[in-house]
Amino acid sequence: MPPYNPFKINPNFLRPPFKASVMSTQVAVAAGVAGLGIYAFYLRRNASGSATGTALATNMDASDLKPGKLPLSGFGFHSLRLHSTELINHNTKKLRFELPDRSQPSGMGLTSALLTISFPKGRWLPVIRPYTPTNDLNEPGFVELMVKLYPGGKQSTHLHSLQPGDTLTVAPIPELKWTLNKHPHVAMIAGGAGITPMYQLVRGILTNPADKTRITLVWGVNTDEDIFLRDQLAELEQNYPGRLKTVYVVAQPAAQSPHQKGFVTRQVLEQAGLNGATEKSKGTKVLLCGPPAMEKALKGTKGWVGGGKKGVLQELGYTQDQIYNF
Repeated sequence: MPPYNPFKINPNFLRPPFKASVMSTQVAVAAGVAGLGIYAFYLRRNASGSATGTALATNMDASDLKPGKLPLSGFGFHSLRLHSTELINHNTKKLRFELPDRSQPSGMGLTSALLTISFPKGRWLPVIRPYTPTNDLNEPGFVELMVKLYPGGKQSTHLHSLQPGDTLTVAPIPELKWTLNKHPHVAMIAGGAGITPMYQLVRGILTNPADKTRITLVWGVNTDEDIFLRDQLAELEQNYPGRLKTVYVVAQPAAQSPHQKGFVTRQVLEQAGLNGATEKSKGTKVLLCGPPAMEKALKGTKGWVGGGKKGVLQELGYTQDQIYNF
């Protein structure tokens, strides 16, 4: 087997594996440039971390890492082989991919995501979507994605169709640069599959003895079945008493559901103890990830010359500087 090259681009990123002669050079170049441009945009808007930074973010000793050799620690496109799949609920699959070096973790830091690139059903142009790994970032040899299937979703449909042995082209992208204990309290508000970056950060914070950050997590979903990380979050809440508070809001709860019915509203956030007007909330960081309609309602809208509309979070007293949108 040839040595692993982290900067080698999978040729499938530039063209589908069949009918290559039909595709013009111009289209192939355009597809490649589009993908590289999107990737560069993500890297420019977010600070990337070193191997040492990754160690701090994932609660590892920096001496255990091999700078420059971790498969997903820096710039580059990578082809990962699917190891296994598991249906988590009616529309969500867990996809477990093998890393090139089975003895090392991915090298990704907290809040990092993977930009997935594919050509579903022989499309000439790539479909590109970000997904956040949900397994322990310290785990050697594997990276896992929780993928919700959306009706008509090009990438989610493709990912759900993958079988063990198939490959997927990915590129790591950093998001929020997490600093230990910078904020005494973090309020996380997620909608649907927007829980994945929150879950990654929740586990990273709580399992790091040096990080004392408190967390309030509000997760809005359609049905009880959509709370696909309930057991994992309950275990963290039990193992770290006083550090994590979870609130679930279900639009269409089952008859005997223990969760409140509705959507993520101002009243729900206030009942969860989120009020930006209090003095102790001044150091709170608010993280937001969910459907566009939910994010718009919570963050508000911008308009011409002050013509925007305030969102729920601003009404609660949080400033724009306190809010980060994944």
